[in-house]
Amino acid sequence: MWLPDKLPAKADPVWETALTAPGLGGVAATSEFVLVSDRELNDTVDVFRCLKATDGKEVWAHRVPAIGRLDYGNSPRATPLIHNDLVYCQGAFGDLACLEQQTGKAKWSLNVRDEFDATDERKWGVCDSPLIAGGNLIVAPGGKDAALAALDPKTGKPVWKVTGALAGYGSFVAAKLGGVFQIVGHDAETLGGWDAKSGKRLWTVKPERRGDFNVPTPLVVGDKLLVTTENNGTRLFGFKGDGIIDPKPVAVNKKLAPDTHTPVVAGAHVFGVWNRLHCLSLTDGLKGVYDEDGTAFSGYCAAVATDARVLIVSRSGDLILFDAAAREYTELGRLSTFGGTDKGVYAHPAFVGTRMYLRGSGAVICLELAP
Repeated sequence: MWLPDKLPAKADPVWETALTAPGLGGVAATSEFVLVSDRELNDTVDVFRCLKATDGKEVWAHRVPAIGRLDYGNSPRATPLIHNDLVYCQGAFGDLACLEQQTGKAKWSLNVRDEFDATDERKWGVCDSPLIAGGNLIVAPGGKDAALAALDPKTGKPVWKVTGALAGYGSFVAAKLGGVFQIVGHDAETLGGWDAKSGKRLWTVKPERRGDFNVPTPLVVGDKLLVTTENNGTRLFGFKGDGIIDPKPVAVNKKLAPDTHTPVVAGAHVFGVWNRLHCLSLTDGLKGVYDEDGTAFSGYCAAVATDARVLIVSRSGDLILFDAAAREYTELGRLSTFGGTDKGVYAHPAFVGTRMYLRGSGAVICLELAP
């Protein structure tokens, strides 16, 4: 990924495409296409729109009836997954579709909650973004016999499923940890690791304090795992040689404890937002290097990073670029998008080359970040 040394002087979008409803799901993009979720027909239908990356014009749209009422609206939470010329789109009520990237034609579709008998009430709906791991498509139905499931990406047929707890509200990652390639993420109560080939649960970590929403995505940092939740703060875990986590964290920081925001790692630092911007040291036990106050850091933010730069996207659409290596807060630029009036920028942006694709409450825009 690339971030600039400074931001443009003004937010002059390459293109802007109107949407029909506010949304939470992240944007996915390639050099050719931009995928974004939407809602239509009085908030009863999920729409996944494929736009041309060059001009924002719609190429195709996939619509699925999805009726219900969720906290924070009914729009999809999951970011579309683009893999091998196919797109996997998942709505908040569990509807999952595999579509041809070029045409939008459905290859297969199912509802993960119905397919795997998930019957719990979901206050925030189905939130995990689909994941490819070990050649399979990984989903988290939270059903009685399918806490986690692997599907054949080409057919949607189950490859394996494993019993366990109800689903959490976060996404999963896949990585080789402790010498074993595994899927890592949260269920409703615990952090866990599952063997990517068989689905067998390898380990479980019960948090010191219960009641986390389990929304932020775990981060793989070298041979360790960085985890953050609102009741237990930010923790760095190590692994044993057999793929099993050491349940005692090697480092803990209780001050960085976001409920929905996922921090980022840039070089030797961890950056995250919880009432303010926090910079923690990865090499010094997650001790605070500095923190920075400001309206833009007071609520939900999305964050992306390189080793040298961090870019924060505030809920109002402000872009804030700062130096990741500095020992004190060093801002390199600030840019207000959507006219500075949007208050509902929740979707994680996408980056391709020097362009950024950002979804607001009523539109998606393309920004050129190169000088």
